Amino acid sequence: MIAEPEDETASLWALHGPWPKCSDDSGDDDDETASPADKSELHCAIKSLSLKLDDLSTCNDLIAKHGAALQRSLSELDGLKIPYESSEKLKAANERATLFRITSNAMINACRDFLELAEIHSRKWQRALQYEQEQRVHLEETIEQLAKQHNSLERAFRSAPGRAANPTKSFSEGSLLTPKGEDSEEDEDTEYFDAMEDSTSFITVITEAKEDRKAEGGTTGSVDWTSSDNVLDGASLVPKGPPKVKRRVRIPDKPNYSLNLWSIMKNCIGRELSKIPMPVNFNEPLSMLQRLTEDLEYHHLLDKAVHCTSSVEQMCLVAAFSVSSYSTTVHRIAKPFNPMLGETFELDRLDDMGLRSLCEQVSHHPPSAAHYVFSKRGWSLWQEITISSKFRGKYLSIMPLGAIHLEFQASGNHYVWRKSTSTVHNIIVGKLWIDQTGDIEIVNHKTQDRCQLKFLPYSYFSKEVARKVTGVVSDSQGKAHYVLSGSWDEQMECAKIVQSSPSSPGSDGKQKTVYQTLPAKLLWKKYPLPENAENMYYFSELALTLNEHEEGVAPTDSRLRPDQRLMEKGHWDEANTEKQRLEEKQRVSRRRRLEACSRGCGTEEAEKEADVYMPLWFEKRLDPLTGETACMYKGGYWEAKERQDWHMCPNIF
Repeated sequence: MIAEPEDETASLWALHGPWPKCSDDSGDDDDETASPADKSELHCAIKSLSLKLDDLSTCNDLIAKHGAALQRSLSELDGLKIPYESSEKLKAANERATLFRITSNAMINACRDFLELAEIHSRKWQRALQYEQEQRVHLEETIEQLAKQHNSLERAFRSAPGRAANPTKSFSEGSLLTPKGEDSEEDEDTEYFDAMEDSTSFITVITEAKEDRKAEGGTTGSVDWTSSDNVLDGASLVPKGPPKVKRRVRIPDKPNYSLNLWSIMKNCIGRELSKIPMPVNFNEPLSMLQRLTEDLEYHHLLDKAVHCTSSVEQMCLVAAFSVSSYSTTVHRIAKPFNPMLGETFELDRLDDMGLRSLCEQVSHHPPSAAHYVFSKRGWSLWQEITISSKFRGKYLSIMPLGAIHLEFQASGNHYVWRKSTSTVHNIIVGKLWIDQTGDIEIVNHKTQDRCQLKFLPYSYFSKEVARKVTGVVSDSQGKAHYVLSGSWDEQMECAKIVQSSPSSPGSDGKQKTVYQTLPAKLLWKKYPLPENAENMYYFSELALTLNEHEEGVAPTDSRLRPDQRLMEKGHWDEANTEKQRLEEKQRVSRRRRLEACSRGCGTEEAEKEADVYMPLWFEKRLDPLTGETACMYKGGYWEAKERQDWHMCPNIF
């Protein structure tokens, strides 16, 4: 009698049912590491594997059960009295069933072995996952505890009774000192501070008036400010006239949302931040292109430098301009919007500022922007800046890569320098604050004059002025002409060197150079912030106008970016939704480029080609001065604006 098969519909449905769905937050497809894997995602994957192992075990049991039933049924048929021809066919079927049973047994044994191995490794994976989770939690707690301890130490030091009452002493202390008499260099009461602590090798002393120095010998160079130096007088005191076009002086107040930066940043230690999707809550309503343009706030320093007849004197103003670009960052701890690929920003201010500026985002990963400025007052500036940023645990490092070029048409003086590193501190606990550190070398490639600037890192334990910058301007022979001193958030001064001599060796055996200088002249002073700036992201007067709506700009202009505009209006939830839509649109665009490239080449080559963007207004050229390939303005933008012909612009918003 043939055995009736049992109803196994539920088991078979379980075998053929779909895999359980896990959450998939892949982020940006352009992004190799779009967002950290969620713990629930790993648990979901392990659970899916466990279910499939259970299905495999069920399949094993069913094959064994149904194979045995089939063998019994054939044996029963073999015992019946049937014609010879049917008997032969039955015998052949029995042999095939035997072969099937042998094969099934082999598969069952292999499945059993696989199941045992999978179960063993599954337990190992679970233990490893549990260990990693515990270690991660422990690391987070340790980092947070260290940050709190560090914060407590800083507060304790600030309130220590023996600490100096006024740590932010005047710029002359510690860098420009007045001697007490003719023999002040030998005077035991004269105190000298290093102008660049622990790293540079000069001390600066202010000389007396010219009459008191008549008896002094060995003086080299000029002994007083000359008429040619008068261009430096009041370089920072250019009055702002009324603008020809009335521009806005405020934006909507920043909403009072509570933010927890650490909740996002703790998953990003050691990673490239441009590849991590961030909500607009941590942004300010300006793009990186607009922040680059903001460097031009003190353009009058370059307008003044056009009239310098001395190249070393001109270098002083160029150095002050390079430092002034950091003054807007002291309170600006929010990040600008990362521009979309092909996004542009123009600043057409020939009437009041005498210049035209154009930026274009020429690469998305790594994020890179090209910038060109033309001034009708006789200078032009261009740069391609790539922003590299890493989260190091308690602080965030932002490293701008790329050279900045400045050329004066009349003299042909061509200056090149690179930006310093910016650091955002107290990511975990305490008030966020930003610092600028590192060295900047400005080189005039026509005359070989140089300026060495040093941004001193801020420390509670230092006697130096906070955010201090010092520097020396030298000619092509290495002779020092000016000493620069100040701070990157307030002002810069220059003092003319009249004599230099070596000092006595210090306790460390090192010898420093002593520069005698004339009284310092103010080169640059920061403009005061607008009223209510603390509620407007600490924007400067120029920054408030950068996102103001203007007619006639390109359809790719940052002013037209919808998520940025919504954020400026205070609609942060809508801005986050719009930001996700724009990022998805950019991912789709990249996938299309990848598909188009993959038809004619391999996968790796296709990915490289898909990431290559052909800028509209800039083109790659070899820079003969730096030896690097950089994007330089090729022209055509302002002509297109005049014609209002934007047919070539991509639809990115």
